[in-house]
Amino acid sequence: MRRGDREVREFSDILAIIERCDVCRLALNDAEYPYIVPLNFGVKVTGSGTVELYFHGADEGTKIDLIAKDNRASFEMDCGHNLLADTESGVCTMEYQSVIGRGHIEIVPDEEKYEALSILMRHYYADPFPINKAVMQKTAVFKLVVESMTGKTRRKRNPSA
Repeated sequence: MRRGDREVREFSDILAIIERCDVCRLALNDAEYPYIVPLNFGVKVTGSGTVELYFHGADEGTKIDLIAKDNRASFEMDCGHNLLADTESGVCTMEYQSVIGRGHIEIVPDEEKYEALSILMRHYYADPFPINKAVMQKTAVFKLVVESMTGKTRRKRNPSA
């Protein structure tokens, strides 16, 4: 990371950023260009400290086709946006927090879908959400097992920064 002063080093701080984000952009490998898609997500940290991101979608289409060909993926999420503009000096910047990383995607088997969708729903809905099992059968659920990730933050340092 070029700006080490903005790097978020503590695992718990990176997880806190993830919890504040509401969209995760997933980048998949396509023939000519990367394919990127914004998704709702859920997060789980396993007992061994591995981060798993959960997504859902249709059980057919570009996303599922690309995952079947190559399950490597990168991801990005960001939050805490605030424009810092100093009209006197003509300088502006943006406050933000972000996490980027990569890993491998697995299709969640039918017998694990309910738990995976529950993890996803907990990210957005505080109470246990009653998942419609008929709809669940028509839904593809994906798990990205994170292999590496970094966090970054930009906070206001002084009025002209």
